[in-house]
Amino acid sequence: MPAITTSQMKGHEAVAHALRDLGVEVLFGLIGDANLYAVDCYAGRLGGRFVAVANEATSVAAALGYAQVSGKVGVASVTHGPALTNTLTALIEGVKTTVPMVLIAGDTAVDERDHLQKINQREFIMATGAGFELARAPSTLVEDMARAFRRAALEYRPIVFNIPVEWQWKDVEYRKPVVYLPENRALVPSSEELDNAIGIIAAAKRPLVLGGRGAMAPEAEDAMVRLAARVEAPLATTLRASGLFADDPFNLGVCGTMATEAGLEIILSADCIIAFGASLNKFTVAKGTILEGKRVIQVNLERGEVGKHYLPEAGLVGDPALTADAITRWLDEAEIQPSGFRDDEMKRKVAAAQPLPRPYGKPQPGTVDIVTALARLDAAIPADRVLATDVGRFTCIGWGAFKVRRPRSFVYGLGYGAIGLGLGEAIGAAEAAEGRPTVLVTGDGGFMLGGLTEFNTAVKARSDLIVIVCNDGGYGAEHVQFTAKDMDPSLSILDWPDLAPVAAALGGQAMTVRSPEDLEAAAKAVAERDRKQPILIDIKLDPHCIPILY
Repeated sequence: MPAITTSQMKGHEAVAHALRDLGVEVLFGLIGDANLYAVDCYAGRLGGRFVAVANEATSVAAALGYAQVSGKVGVASVTHGPALTNTLTALIEGVKTTVPMVLIAGDTAVDERDHLQKINQREFIMATGAGFELARAPSTLVEDMARAFRRAALEYRPIVFNIPVEWQWKDVEYRKPVVYLPENRALVPSSEELDNAIGIIAAAKRPLVLGGRGAMAPEAEDAMVRLAARVEAPLATTLRASGLFADDPFNLGVCGTMATEAGLEIILSADCIIAFGASLNKFTVAKGTILEGKRVIQVNLERGEVGKHYLPEAGLVGDPALTADAITRWLDEAEIQPSGFRDDEMKRKVAAAQPLPRPYGKPQPGTVDIVTALARLDAAIPADRVLATDVGRFTCIGWGAFKVRRPRSFVYGLGYGAIGLGLGEAIGAAEAAEGRPTVLVTGDGGFMLGGLTEFNTAVKARSDLIVIVCNDGGYGAEHVQFTAKDMDPSLSILDWPDLAPVAAALGGQAMTVRSPEDLEAAAKAVAERDRKQPILIDIKLDPHCIPILY
């Protein structure tokens, strides 16, 4: 059926048309009586893609994953009351990771005071730190919806758009929504600020160029690479900018608590850090220890990020690409000699760096070493992939094993430290992956909490998704805490069902790894998998033989 051409329509039709006209390519959600008609119109009459999830929390998690990979505003929809409260943990994750998304939520009718599902939805949302945008009247429905999208894009957080259920069938005069997003100013710092920074760089003997999430644009990456080459500095990234400088032979990888041994040695020897688009949080600078004895230049287009965690010697508010090129140009005009810091020996150290820890202990029969297993699966998956992780003691090992080749291929899900959101984020990421496989590294606890039912969501969505379950048979972080106190960890060991048959019953491909032979078979299965059907690899691990990297 063709799209409605008249401007007169019902409220639910207006919501659906606004989604289409705002450029929403995929909607994640779970229908109920306050959103079913809008979703039906969007997915049915207008041909939009709707990914139906099993739990409302996953709709938000998927929108967060989609937004991180696509660079667009993620969108989800749920009904009212318990549906909305089910999303709260995922909304907090979005707030803490500063991801723009819109959650379209229904609300109970204003005149139904005793409705079973009636709550003060605004108060719940405000407590998460997300924004709340109220649909004021049927006549302003589309205008208010456009405002929610604008706020999400500008405020870098989830915005909940609240629509009373009775408005679904109200008459609405539809006008195509317009979202005005001002361009970020092409700003170069003032000459005085720039002079100070250039003076510091000119005096540096061992400079380091650091790229963060605010400098992920290709033009910024190119400008930072040019500057690093000009001053003969190695490059490093923050965790959330993983994938920057992937092809540069002097790329040290992640700076901070996730650095390789070789990378950290070089970072610590630097006498100057030139940071672009990085807030320099405690993880990037290892609680300040990395900054000791160094002069720091911090460049960020967001003025609130400069000096947010640590005071730089030179703080510049400016566009990373333009500022990096301006510094390079001034160094050329002043005929400043390169530092000589990077050389062939550094290049050899970088090439030989080991991103994974050494195997830890001797796993008991029926289990395998986590480092060996993840390294083998990494080799079976194309290098150009998307990576998502759940939360657990496996997370850092997963980040080390599965490197990505561009920043928007890395999905960060550790903002709130909540297990169980990983598969939802991976499902959303897969929708934006554009032909790349999506890898999820999760624990058995997180998978059972929030992933088991959603594996079938991935099946129905035909996601090109590789789910790697690091299965130590319980809650790993709690196991670590019990054993650290010389206490019996048996309370943290749980008797899960065998996950591979369950995943197969849910419609996916699945294998269990208990031995080196199983691992080879799993790697072969991953390489030869049906890319329109998710695959689960259940890796059995000895809970006593997992390296602790945090």
